[in-house]
Amino acid sequence: MNTTIGIDVATAGVRAVAVSDGGALLTAASAPLPAPVRDGDGRSEQDAASWWTAVESALGQVTSALPGRGAEVTAVAVAATSGTIVAVDDAGEPLGPALMYDDRRGASYNADAAEIGASRWAALGRSVTPTDALGRIAWLHDTVPGAAGIRHTADLIGAELTGAPVALDWSHALKSGYDALAGEWPGEVFDRLGVPPDWLPHVVRPATVLGEVTSPVAGLPAGCRVVAGMTDGCAGQLATGAVSPGEFVGILGTTYVLKGVTQRLVTDPGGTLYSHRHPDGWWLPGGASNTGGECVAGVAGLARLDEAAAERGPAEIVAYPLCREGERFPFAVPGAHGFSEPAADEVELHRARLEGVAFLERLALDHLRRLGVEIAAPLFTAGGGSRSPLWNRIRATVTGLGLRVSPHGETGYGAALLAAAATLPGGLTEAGRWGRAEAGLVEPDAAEADALTASYHRFCTRLHEREWIDDELYAAAGNSPVG
Repeated sequence: MNTTIGIDVATAGVRAVAVSDGGALLTAASAPLPAPVRDGDGRSEQDAASWWTAVESALGQVTSALPGRGAEVTAVAVAATSGTIVAVDDAGEPLGPALMYDDRRGASYNADAAEIGASRWAALGRSVTPTDALGRIAWLHDTVPGAAGIRHTADLIGAELTGAPVALDWSHALKSGYDALAGEWPGEVFDRLGVPPDWLPHVVRPATVLGEVTSPVAGLPAGCRVVAGMTDGCAGQLATGAVSPGEFVGILGTTYVLKGVTQRLVTDPGGTLYSHRHPDGWWLPGGASNTGGECVAGVAGLARLDEAAAERGPAEIVAYPLCREGERFPFAVPGAHGFSEPAADEVELHRARLEGVAFLERLALDHLRRLGVEIAAPLFTAGGGSRSPLWNRIRATVTGLGLRVSPHGETGYGAALLAAAATLPGGLTEAGRWGRAEAGLVEPDAAEADALTASYHRFCTRLHEREWIDDELYAAAGNSPVG
């Protein structure tokens, strides 16, 4: 039996996941990482040397639990946080702490990069933010003596596994400025910032074989392929099974995230959406809301409230359960705030909050449709919120798509699929469908459809009255044209 392993290097720790060649999750293990050091001046650092120590530990635990003690592992891939980088010397060794994805010391460089490469970013449908790794690359070049280049988490771990430098995938390179549409680094930007081309790694598509393990390490056998992975968010999407054009996943965790696959690059004039590139050349548009599962976090008696809300049926009121001030997706309004119409009791308020997240999800889908995106049924789902049968039923009914609840929506599982895709005849499309046989399908509830549709339109009207959504999106959501 062939086995692949996905390595998820997250902020708090490393998780390794072993998957069979049919998609069964065989075993998993974790190892902690030291907490990032942060201050009020925008510094966010982590000991880069700790990554490999944690990876070795997690890998060792996983391989020792496999029947062949790791001898059956044929490929491994790494997924990590997007935009975490470290300066390295001529030998590729870190010269200091890694600058994390939220480090802001490159903010002024990013402001310059946004202006210098404006036409390029517009073509890509993305913006350069203060925390993009692009600016931190220039900052490291100007401030770290003896630095010969930069590494991202994924290629640093890849080099440890193979014993030699490896290329970087275009997913981990995105926030460093890589242009996956043109297939190049933005030379005009880095030239102006004074960063030489040899500072930047060679970039390949995800699922490319980068090299092999040359001598056994952490239970991995010599000859085990090291495969280019993707960022944690992308790997998590692929783990759900949303891998082909038209397939989308709504991830309901602390906040709500919508990700999917399109054949062409979709740009959003409102700036709420940006795209990674799919390993097969398609695109992976996605957006993250400030609405989500946090709206019920800490609520006492959730199971009791769910049961009572299910028995009662659709709420008579509408609520917008924004978890923090400001909305990012499917509309961008920094000053947006949550609201609720007066509720009869806690059960109705609870039900209205669940419905409000579902309404936000449908609005996000309607926003994509107005951009020309085709969305196939059913909608995949993952995240803590997808463990609520009531919430799943509400979401299925509101969207009208049905929900396919993914059993393996985690980053490490997605990385293991990318490792497998390197050698499968059907590539990622084949690997991404392995877990679907175990997925549960939640169908819309016809008895509640009319009431929930009416509440959705009232929800949109409340947003439109506050001028948070424009006339076009209001109409695209199925509401009567204004004026």
